[in-house]
Amino acid sequence: MKTALTLLLTLVLLCSGITHAQDAAPTADDDYLRSSRFGINHVSGVEEITPDSRYQKALELGAGWNRWPIYWDRVETQSGTFDWKGYDRLVMADLAQGFNINAILLGRPAFYADGDRIKGLQEPIFADGSDTPSQGKKLNPKNYWVNFVQKVVQRYKPAGNLAHEQGWTDDKGIRIWEIWNEPDYTPFWSSGIIDYARLLKTAYIVIKQVDPDAQVMFAGLLFGTNDNWLARVLAIYQNDPFHEAYNWYMDIVAIHNYSYPWRSGWLVNVVDQTLIAYKLKRPIWLNESGVPVWDDYPGPLWANTPEEKQLRATSQQQAEFFIQSTAYAFSEGVSTIFYHQLFDDCGNQPAGTNFEYHITPVCSGPICSGDAFGLFRNESNAVCFSHHPKPGTARPVAKAYQLATEIFGTGELEKPTVTILDNRATLITFDRPATDQRMYVVWNNTLDPVSVKLPVGETPLDVYTIHSRFTRTPDKKGYLELELPTAGCDYFPFLQSLDITGVGGQTFILIGELPAVTSKLEPAKLVPPVTAPRTRCETVGG
Repeated sequence: MKTALTLLLTLVLLCSGITHAQDAAPTADDDYLRSSRFGINHVSGVEEITPDSRYQKALELGAGWNRWPIYWDRVETQSGTFDWKGYDRLVMADLAQGFNINAILLGRPAFYADGDRIKGLQEPIFADGSDTPSQGKKLNPKNYWVNFVQKVVQRYKPAGNLAHEQGWTDDKGIRIWEIWNEPDYTPFWSSGIIDYARLLKTAYIVIKQVDPDAQVMFAGLLFGTNDNWLARVLAIYQNDPFHEAYNWYMDIVAIHNYSYPWRSGWLVNVVDQTLIAYKLKRPIWLNESGVPVWDDYPGPLWANTPEEKQLRATSQQQAEFFIQSTAYAFSEGVSTIFYHQLFDDCGNQPAGTNFEYHITPVCSGPICSGDAFGLFRNESNAVCFSHHPKPGTARPVAKAYQLATEIFGTGELEKPTVTILDNRATLITFDRPATDQRMYVVWNNTLDPVSVKLPVGETPLDVYTIHSRFTRTPDKKGYLELELPTAGCDYFPFLQSLDITGVGGQTFILIGELPAVTSKLEPAKLVPPVTAPRTRCETVGG
């Protein structure tokens, strides 16, 4: 049975990296960061031409990756007939802006449907009746999926068909291929584990035959239930005689997380431990993360009860979510992080859904609220949710994203340590030996005032929040005391037993020199000791 968490976390329908590739992606002729560690979902889309102004918003925030689906049914409009025009335009535009592309292979033409399954998927990959590739071997025409995969990779790989048509250099094209989206969530995939294992395996073999340098990604997993799809697929591959020769049919594993920052780090750890059980190591990408807001259009501005706010947040909590989620994920060794998404676009609602700005649940249409995930509010000419009084403007989460790319987007992050201080505050530290620095990320998890005493050494530290920057000098003994603002109620229903809130209060990032001597300093602690009873927000379910 699906939990409410599963259902709401994954209503991120797609209508609307590799290891650390050093510090930044190949750049166009400008000064944008284009961090290889950060991406944004749906910077552009196939439905219409993306204006330069939309790209510029993502570039100004430091993003280096764009993620969007290539829908099989939009490309193969009739059996054996392929229309690439829309995706050609999209790929050319993204690459012209200097973005790397995380492309998702998704969807199935109706004429290849076998109930909920893909017709021909269990057929051999090659025309000789085998799944074993060799140079020049032809594909089996009865396996429709692999024929699509071959054609799309051949078209968009570096030195592929489109690259030749455009006269591009041999390094320009798509190299990351994600095989489906959220297969552990039935609305996206209802064919079961065995068919997904087959889908991934056949795609991997064909992609590597077409482009040996491509990276194949296990589709972003929700882990919305206790059913560990990655473990179950690995168990299937373990009995495959060719699994080692073909890298267990995956180069990267992706995860998705919404609403609860702690879960981003936990999911990275779950995937890592699952891989370790099979003596494997793979880069892990968090290529969807975010939380929709209730206090801004098109969210339910009238929300008053926990039920109406459940799994949503205020605009400020949305911003803090991203910083805290990022810190947790990097503390567990994530490679690349994406935010969902650049604009609200249509969210989970049908294309064309629109209504006037209003602060009551009464409106003239059947839908009175939508999903406000966006770093930016929709423009006034958007096809959905076009009535914000400040169209096209940034939410606080845009500043949070920009701060994250600035702080985490370059340079090595070593020796991460997560400390939970009396279950009241979270402290995550990272070292950067190359620059002789230590970074402290700290926030209050409770509804009560908290101050923290940090052992930081004797030199001043630069302090960053989403909205401010300043310098603090520690005392003569090498400690710095910091008052942490309280968190707000977020009504997340599936917290760990000792958590008070899902999203913490204002996040502080402090960067200073590595303390010369740490053995003489006491560990971080709360001051003074907090003994008052802790309060907890009313929750729904859970």
